[in-house]
Amino acid sequence: MFRGAILGAGNVALLGHVPGWQARSDVTIVAAADARPGAEAAVREALPDARFYRSAEELYAKETLDFVDVAAPPATHAALAGEALERSLHVLCEKPLVLSSADLLALTALATRKERALVTVHNWLYAEPILRAREIVASGALGDVRRVAWSVVRKEPARVASGGGVNWRLDPSVSGGGISVDHGWHALYAVRSLLLDDWTSVSARFEKRRFTELLVEDTATLSLRSDRVWAEIFLTWAGDERSNRIEVEGSRGRVIVEGTRVFVDGALGASEEALLTSLADGSQHPEWFAGVAQLFVGEMTDSARRGGNLAEAALCVKTLEAARASSEAGGAWRPVA
Repeated sequence: MFRGAILGAGNVALLGHVPGWQARSDVTIVAAADARPGAEAAVREALPDARFYRSAEELYAKETLDFVDVAAPPATHAALAGEALERSLHVLCEKPLVLSSADLLALTALATRKERALVTVHNWLYAEPILRAREIVASGALGDVRRVAWSVVRKEPARVASGGGVNWRLDPSVSGGGISVDHGWHALYAVRSLLLDDWTSVSARFEKRRFTELLVEDTATLSLRSDRVWAEIFLTWAGDERSNRIEVEGSRGRVIVEGTRVFVDGALGASEEALLTSLADGSQHPEWFAGVAQLFVGEMTDSARRGGNLAEAALCVKTLEAARASSEAGGAWRPVA
């Protein structure tokens, strides 16, 4: 039985992660820590048997753990994950794992030295639309994948469970950026899973199309390329609808996932099918967390399984850094190391 604690008991943790943990027989969440007013009541309701603390330090002083689930705002991730790894705990962390390459290198080295799993919550990989698109790519029906186009349209920024009505997603010192971080991180690892290859450069433009008073961008456009593949990502909080669209183009055909519809025109002919869910449904996505939990427990149990998820996270960190530099340079191409 793995004993875990949640650091940052907001909506994502309590509504998205906790149901997944509670469905497992090999994990128990024994404690949670959150300094926000009102957090204790929410934890008591979601985790009636767990102990509540106002800080991670207080929690560590009284609990014996195997891992922590970090779901606090992004600017705290590096410190919280680092402190847990120093205590030889495995770490599952919400996206973005960190906000800089320097923090990425430090945490990777620490996890390696401590021989502990360091995993980011890449839950969109377990969403039905992406799973279906990946199945079609893996079947060979499209031939060699050459291009992926990804679109996320929302009417406004997502809200958070924080005191005083403050939305940390809109504070760059806490979030690390606007929609480029909030949805861009998901887009990057999902696109990589469909391209089956890494890109080596990025051109990006970050804009304020509707919410001009914000300190972060509400719209981001990224182009990604290598010698073999190309991807285009469009993200906005300034839309008139809530929608997602994925297009994967290969040497022998293409697949389009739009809402709950899948259109395939490939080596075996044209077809259309319906899905039960859309990427635009809901916010916390507890049904997607089971795959994340399984991956994390596997990495805790077997060190040979580690590395794949961390490589995805590293590509996300480096791409977002290069994308911001590109946008500041008017969309000039920048290398992704």
